[in-house]
Amino acid sequence: MNSFETDLKRAVVSWGFGIGLVSELAILLISGFDSDIFRMCVPVLCTFPYTTAWLEDYESGFLKACLPRTSVNSYIMGKLLACGISGGLLETLGCQIFLIVKNDEKLNISLGLIFMSGMLWAVVSAVLAAASNSRYSAYGGSFVIYYFLVILHERYFKWMYCLYPYEWLAPEHTWIFDESGVILLVGGICMVFGCLYYIILWRCIKNV
Repeated sequence: MNSFETDLKRAVVSWGFGIGLVSELAILLISGFDSDIFRMCVPVLCTFPYTTAWLEDYESGFLKACLPRTSVNSYIMGKLLACGISGGLLETLGCQIFLIVKNDEKLNISLGLIFMSGMLWAVVSAVLAAASNSRYSAYGGSFVIYYFLVILHERYFKWMYCLYPYEWLAPEHTWIFDESGVILLVGGICMVFGCLYYIILWRCIKNV
């Protein structure tokens, strides 16, 4: 059983992905890419496709039927990768459609950074959901962390731009390795949370 392909299909071909994509496109068309509304919605919309997948499998009993047909490693990695990719893809696809509709050469949007940000916050939400067994944490947890980092930067530590979520979407400062530096930082943070997700699910599955 190819767990990753199954999970990715469930994530992308879902009501959550469709609702998130339509919502993001509406926000972009109304407010624009540089608006605070769009930026603050990033850690919320990317959670719609697949951050609660583990909870759904666990609570419904589907996990017991699934595990005999795949390995624990494949199951966990399938959930993790599908969550991150679908979150990043939702954000990227919404921005890509927005660029096509606007057809404005002045718009400077890096789809690579958009994808990485969506992936990161989707994985963060999945970790919070798995750790707390709560859907509220899945849909709101990453937003709380995101907002905390924004406030921390804007009110107290303006010099610490490397931990400013807005900077990860559209850099305004000079980074080492330029855009690649942002991708390396966000990718590194994502890997840390990915490891946490793996550990949490491994412990939970051992008790099933």
